[in-house]
Amino acid sequence: MTMPRSTAEDLREEVVQAVGLLFTSGVMSHSGHANLSARLDADRFLLTTTGTVRDLRPDQLATVTLDGNVVEGQLGSENAEIIAMHSVVYRARDEVGGIIHTHSPDATAFALAHRPLPCRVEPLLRFGQAEPVPVAPWGPRGSDVSVNGISAILAERPNTNAVLLANHGLLTFGADPLAAARLVIAIEEAAGIELAAAALGGGVDFPAGALDAVRASMARVHS
Repeated sequence: MTMPRSTAEDLREEVVQAVGLLFTSGVMSHSGHANLSARLDADRFLLTTTGTVRDLRPDQLATVTLDGNVVEGQLGSENAEIIAMHSVVYRARDEVGGIIHTHSPDATAFALAHRPLPCRVEPLLRFGQAEPVPVAPWGPRGSDVSVNGISAILAERPNTNAVLLANHGLLTFGADPLAAARLVIAIEEAAGIELAAAALGGGVDFPAGALDAVRASMARVHS
């Protein structure tokens, strides 16, 4: 089914807004490298056409199918190879509407160390990652090895909304691109805090029932 053009245009603008949020929050690597996508329908999604997104424009998004065909626009070679990294998430998670991959430095430190990022700061609970961020094994970018590793993590960890890509970076997903961006920010902050806490003897886990307590607190505010 083809979405109304206004909806596609709105999604393009939301991807641009998500990029702006990432940069204003200071969670991007010096290179400004990232790729973002937004689901259009069951078979298609928008994908950034360039790997450097600092000044991303709405027209710098191509329309691609889950099978890897570019049906509108033109992808740079560096982004054509990562179609499968996005489509594997959309195939596995019907509820996902936006995906972001970054090289956010502190989160990538955990990916480099092959260490899951613990969930020990409250923003992770509030922004959709109420469990450690798992690490998918390294594989060449966009390769079957890499994509199959992500797919296995998604099957093993049905409640995770993020994956650390070993020796590479971070992948987050959410209901829309802005939700995915907010999770990037929460994860990068949590990673920095974990690294700082290590100098004090290490972070301490939440008490039992912390997630339920946060949910109850949020429900009271929004009721």
